[in-house]
Amino acid sequence: MKVEKQMWEHIPLLHITPDQHEHSALPTVVFFHGHMSAKEHNLHYAYQLAQRGLRVILPDALFHGERSEALDTVEISLRFWEIVLTSIEELAFLHAELHKRDLVVGELGVGGTSMGGITTMGAMIVYPWIQAAAVMMGAGNYVELAQAQMTQYESRGFELPVSKKEKEHMLTTLALFDSVQHQDKFNKRPIYFWHGEQDTTVPFEPTYRLYKDLKKQYESVPEKIVFHREREAGHAVSRTGMLNATQWFAKHLSE
Repeated sequence: MKVEKQMWEHIPLLHITPDQHEHSALPTVVFFHGHMSAKEHNLHYAYQLAQRGLRVILPDALFHGERSEALDTVEISLRFWEIVLTSIEELAFLHAELHKRDLVVGELGVGGTSMGGITTMGAMIVYPWIQAAAVMMGAGNYVELAQAQMTQYESRGFELPVSKKEKEHMLTTLALFDSVQHQDKFNKRPIYFWHGEQDTTVPFEPTYRLYKDLKKQYESVPEKIVFHREREAGHAVSRTGMLNATQWFAKHLSE
């Protein structure tokens, strides 16, 4: 496995490939990290994927890793949706760049943990070219989640630095990426979910509810949608979940 630290325009990333294949066209996965994390924290996913013959791109999200701007935890949390939407926008650039460099076989797999899983869900709504996805303790109910976050901040005594009109604009924008509101956009593409039932950071129930709704459109291809739930797990992906996700990509990007 070869790991290269690179800068693609303004995006710092790790570019991981099987040995001797850094310039070959390969099945490729872009994998997004979680909130307050960084690209290096998902190298175990990249290792497993590279062992299966895949290329992996691990980018740093806005205000994270090498893109840190010395914001405190509260400031970064208040800009959560800006970070998510920026990652979705930057995925289009990464997609174009990978094709321009002739590095991809077929189309991209996209996945991520926590905030990265949330990013993946929004990306599935706007990019029909995503070939397969893995959502690790993520969520697609953008509007509901944003409203819950705002209520939580206000209940802690934080005054949100946005007007009522700005809140409404944000929710209108997030609705464009909301999986609950745009379930038809999944179009029976392979998607794997992992979620711990004891997760208090990204609640289990809304994602499981969405999965049950999505299953209806996958009735003719039930093998293309899987929800792996772990009863005692919280907000941390198990080794089994990680291995299942990497096997999922290897299977559905090599077909």
